[in-house]
Formats: sequence, C-alpha cells, structure tokens
Amino acid sequence: MDRLQSMRVFAKVVEQGSFAGAGLALDMSNAVVTRHVADLEKHLGARLLNRTTRRLSLTETGLIYLERTKQILQDIDDADAMASSQSNKPAGTLRIYSHLGFGQLQLAQLLPRYALLFPEVKLDVTLSDHTVDLVEEGFDIGMFIELQKFDASMIARQIGLSDIILCASPDYIRLHGTPLEPEDISQHVCLNFAYEQLRHHWSLIINKRSVDVPITSKLVSNDGNLLRQCALAGMGIVIRSSFTLGDDLSSGRLVRLLPQHHLGTLAVTMVYPSRRQLSAKVRSFIDFISTTFPEPQSDPWQAV
Repeated sequence: MDRLQSMRVFAKVVEQGSFAGAGLALDMSNAVVTRHVADLEKHLGARLLNRTTRRLSLTETGLIYLERTKQILQDIDDADAMASSQSNKPAGTLRIYSHLGFGQLQLAQLLPRYALLFPEVKLDVTLSDHTVDLVEEGFDIGMFIELQKFDASMIARQIGLSDIILCASPDYIRLHGTPLEPEDISQHVCLNFAYEQLRHHWSLIINKRSVDVPITSKLVSNDGNLLRQCALAGMGIVIRSSFTLGDDLSSGRLVRLLPQHHLGTLAVTMVYPSRRQLSAKVRSFIDFISTTFPEPQSDPWQAV
C-alpha cells in the first residue's frame, strides 16, 4: 500500500465529492480510486467516508483525518518545492501586500532581518486596510487578518492567532481606577473602533464563556493608531489586537486590564497564489515567515 498516494486520493475524493470525479482528476479508474480509500480505511481501522447512492459524507474520524492529511500533503509539496528551488538564488523584486496595522508594527520589524538574509531581493511593500486581489494587482504574497477576505483559490497559511485585549494608560488608571470585573467597564470611558457590532457593547470572553458588557464610547474611529495615541494620552480604555501593541505593554506605556479576559482572536494569515513553481524569492519569504512563526495556533505577539 502506498499510503501517501492513498492519502492524496482520499483528499481528492472529498474535494471532488465523488470517486468518479477524483478518478477523472487523477487519471485513475474508479476501481483504483475505491481501492486506495478502502486500503486506507483498512490500515486505519476506521471508516472515513459514509457512502450512499447519491452522495458522500465524511465521518467524524474522516473530518479530523482530512485536516491532518491536507496539512501533511501541503508540507510535502512545500518541501519538494523548496528542494527543487535550492539551486535558484532568491533575487529580483518581491511585491508584498500587508494589512496596515500588521505591516506598520510587525512587518516593519521583520523586513530588515529578511533583507540581511537575502541581499539580492528588492522589496516593494504596500500597506492598506482595503482588501486587494493579489493576482490582479501583481503581488507575490500578502499578509491578511481575519476580517479581510481573499480569493478561495489562494494558498493560505495561518501564522498566528492575535488576542484582542483591553488596555489603558497608567495616567487613566490613576484617575479612574482599575476595572476588576467585566461589568466595571460600563462605568469607564471607552475608545472604540467604528464597527457596528462594537458600538454598544464589548463581548468579553473567559473560560470560553462570553459576557456582553454595555459601554459608552467617548471616541469612535476607523483608525487603530489614532485610538492607540488617545489611549496613550490617558483618554480612555481601548481594545487592541496583540500584534498592534509593539512594546506598549512591556514598556508600561499601556497596562492590560482584566488580563483573564479577552474579546476574541484574530487569525493572521500569509496568502499567495500557488504553491507550485514558486520563484526562489517567494519561497524564501514564505520559509522566513514560517520559521519566524512556528506555532500558528498560538499568539506570538502576546506580552506576558
């Protein structure tokens, strides 16, 4: 049994929604496709697919196995691509798009390190809060946050989960006190993003339980940096994603409030058009970011 090939066939059956569709995509007969899936199920000792005359559906085990299989196959393809591109020296212009906040506060720290490693690569970087079409606008790679949308055909690699937390300056805390419970936030001055779902309450999460806290916004803005500056000046309590804080917490310019609570997380994702036949410059950047952020399900920007 070629287990790797069987895993590829299983993933293709799910993608195509049928054994026949997978056979056409892989240039295999229906019987061969069926044998690969059957061999895989026999090896695992578990059913991966529920089969009826009309449709296929994943079992609970199949769903879990598919997610790991897709990641394994992607890693193998990436390793193959990396090995085949070793003879090509990264060079030329690398066009990068990034979400504004991530670019200003994280990418700006990473690019000098990348440039030292790959001196032949020139960097052309665009920062914006607006979603872009990477292919249409000629970008090689993009850094997106969860609120932004990108084409489903793109390859997406999550690099981290950024906690959304409450902060205020020491001056504000001296004047107004420290909230000890979520409900205390209702008595404080709030600096808020101009999102409708945040205008009247903040949902604080503890132990997977959400508590909706009514708030009054002294200031509402669509610009995170403006909110940060006003918070630093002692104007009120602000919500910030961890990747936008830089050293504000470690330096003491801002203080985290209700540290056992947060307002959810934002996934930060690296996106690029295709994993196949990547140029050496694109591959070098993907590997650099992946090495920098090795634990995509954690928050690498969270200050202790």
